[in-house]
Amino acid sequence: MRGLKVLVIAMGVMLVVGVAGLVVAIATRLAHRAPATAAAFSAPPIMLPHGSKIETMSISSDRIVLQVDLVDGSVQLIVIDLATGKELGTIPVQEQ
Repeated sequence: MRGLKVLVIAMGVMLVVGVAGLVVAIATRLAHRAPATAAAFSAPPIMLPHGSKIETMSISSDRIVLQVDLVDGSVQLIVIDLATGKELGTIPVQEQ
Protein backbone atom coordinates (compact mmCIF):
# COMPACT_ATOMS: atom_id res chain seq x y z
CA MET A 1 0.00 0.00 0.00
CA ARG A 2 2.85 2.35 0.79
CA GLY A 3 4.36 1.79 -2.68
CA LEU A 4 1.04 2.65 -4.32
CA LYS A 5 0.82 5.89 -2.33
CA VAL A 6 4.37 6.91 -3.45
CA LEU A 7 3.51 6.07 -7.06
CA VAL A 8 0.33 8.19 -7.00
CA ILE A 9 2.20 11.14 -5.47
CA ALA A 10 5.01 10.84 -8.06
CA MET A 11 2.49 10.77 -10.93
CA GLY A 12 0.69 13.78 -9.47
CA VAL A 13 3.95 15.72 -9.29
CA MET A 14 4.79 14.74 -12.89
CA LEU A 15 1.34 15.89 -14.00
CA VAL A 16 1.74 19.30 -12.34
CA VAL A 17 5.27 19.73 -13.77
CA GLY A 18 4.02 18.75 -17.25
CA VAL A 19 1.15 21.27 -17.16
CA ALA A 20 3.52 23.99 -15.91
CA GLY A 21 5.91 23.16 -18.77
CA LEU A 22 3.08 23.51 -21.30
CA VAL A 23 2.07 26.88 -19.85
CA VAL A 24 5.67 28.12 -20.05
CA ALA A 25 6.08 26.87 -23.64
CA ILE A 26 2.83 28.54 -24.79
CA ALA A 27 3.71 31.81 -23.02
CA THR A 28 7.19 31.82 -24.59
CA ARG A 29 5.83 31.25 -28.09
CA LEU A 30 3.20 33.96 -27.68
CA ALA A 31 5.81 36.42 -26.42
CA HIS A 32 8.12 35.82 -29.41
CA ARG A 33 5.40 35.77 -32.05
CA ALA A 34 5.69 38.22 -34.96
CA PRO A 35 3.09 41.00 -34.82
CA ALA A 36 0.17 40.55 -37.18
CA THR A 37 0.75 43.52 -39.48
CA ALA A 38 0.26 41.73 -42.80
CA ALA A 39 -3.27 43.09 -43.13
CA ALA A 40 -2.07 46.68 -42.69
CA PHE A 41 0.09 46.70 -45.82
CA SER A 42 0.57 50.15 -47.26
CA ALA A 43 2.62 51.22 -50.26
CA PRO A 44 2.83 54.34 -52.38
CA PRO A 45 0.65 54.31 -55.49
CA ILE A 46 2.17 53.33 -58.83
CA MET A 47 1.76 56.19 -61.25
CA LEU A 48 0.89 54.99 -64.77
CA PRO A 49 0.65 57.31 -67.75
CA HIS A 50 -2.93 58.14 -68.75
CA GLY A 51 -4.47 55.49 -70.99
CA SER A 52 -1.78 52.89 -70.37
CA LYS A 53 -2.51 49.40 -69.11
CA ILE A 54 -0.58 46.71 -67.28
CA GLU A 55 -0.13 43.84 -69.73
CA THR A 56 1.87 41.34 -67.63
CA MET A 57 3.42 41.06 -64.20
CA SER A 58 6.48 39.02 -63.14
CA ILE A 59 7.50 38.41 -59.54
CA SER A 60 10.91 37.42 -58.15
CA SER A 61 12.01 37.07 -54.53
CA ASP A 62 12.38 40.83 -54.00
CA ARG A 63 11.02 42.58 -57.11
CA ILE A 64 7.86 42.93 -59.21
CA VAL A 65 8.22 43.84 -62.87
CA LEU A 66 5.17 45.25 -64.64
CA GLN A 67 4.99 45.36 -68.42
CA VAL A 68 2.98 48.46 -69.29
CA ASP A 69 1.56 49.13 -72.77
CA LEU A 70 1.49 52.88 -73.36
CA VAL A 71 -1.04 54.79 -75.45
CA ASP A 72 1.49 55.50 -78.22
CA GLY A 73 2.07 51.75 -78.70
CA SER A 74 5.41 51.59 -76.90
CA VAL A 75 6.15 49.25 -74.01
CA GLN A 76 7.71 50.10 -70.67
CA LEU A 77 8.83 47.88 -67.76
CA ILE A 78 8.30 49.21 -64.25
CA VAL A 79 10.46 47.63 -61.51
CA ILE A 80 9.04 47.70 -57.95
CA ASP A 81 10.72 46.68 -54.68
CA LEU A 82 8.56 44.13 -52.86
CA ALA A 83 9.80 45.10 -49.40
CA THR A 84 8.91 48.79 -49.66
CA GLY A 85 6.45 48.92 -52.57
CA LYS A 86 8.45 51.77 -54.08
CA GLU A 87 9.15 52.09 -57.78
CA LEU A 88 12.84 51.43 -58.43
CA GLY A 89 12.79 52.56 -62.04
CA THR A 90 11.41 52.17 -65.53
CA ILE A 91 12.94 50.48 -68.55
CA PRO A 92 11.74 51.51 -72.01
CA VAL A 93 11.45 48.53 -74.36
CA GLN A 94 12.51 49.19 -77.97
CA GLU A 95 12.22 46.91 -80.97
CA GLN A 96 15.17 46.48 -83.30
